[in-house]
Amino acid sequence: MLFDLDGTLVDTADEFVVVVQQLRAEHDLPPLEPARIRRSVSNGARALVALGLDMDPAHRQFESKRLRLLELYSDVLGSSARPYPGINALLAELDRRGIAWGVATNKPRAYAEPLLARIDLPPCPSLVCPDDVKDRKPHPESLYRNCRDLDCAPHQAIYIGDHRRDIEAGKRAGMLTIAAAYGYIEADDNPRDWGADLLTDDSASLAALIFSH
Repeated sequence: MLFDLDGTLVDTADEFVVVVQQLRAEHDLPPLEPARIRRSVSNGARALVALGLDMDPAHRQFESKRLRLLELYSDVLGSSARPYPGINALLAELDRRGIAWGVATNKPRAYAEPLLARIDLPPCPSLVCPDDVKDRKPHPESLYRNCRDLDCAPHQAIYIGDHRRDIEAGKRAGMLTIAAAYGYIEADDNPRDWGADLLTDDSASLAALIFSH
């Protein structure tokens, strides 16, 4: 059983709302509507800088602003993040049934590892970050590495994620895929268009969905 991290296993959006608002304040910009920030979290730091400062990624100062956002994020990392409802119960049931689980994320290990250590989750048996692979999602390399760690064949695995690239990665790896429509979805996106095998709007219903297949 494999999960994406932000927006699937863990709700980190409140931390990024704080960080983007801080970045805007440093540039004398008014606060953004928090829901706009939440929807962009799964798109990563570059998207958050582009949104927060209305700055083109080609701008000569863009990289310095991205690094500043990450610096601000380091200060709040794990402070308000929490597992989604039902996740701890799901992980406990996986353990009871002897089913291994892991995380494949595009979040760098410098942030993913301390995040998992600071929140109320059991130790993650297999964490694969972009630092660990040549090609990040939507390439399936991360998922293949999880499978090697957990000694399972890709076709035996399920991958759950809240972004189109997660579903693409899972399908390319030959896994059953579940779209986490409760995660960070842009206003103009529709998880029902991603081609996932299954979809849920509620993290608390994941266990029932998984164990019925």
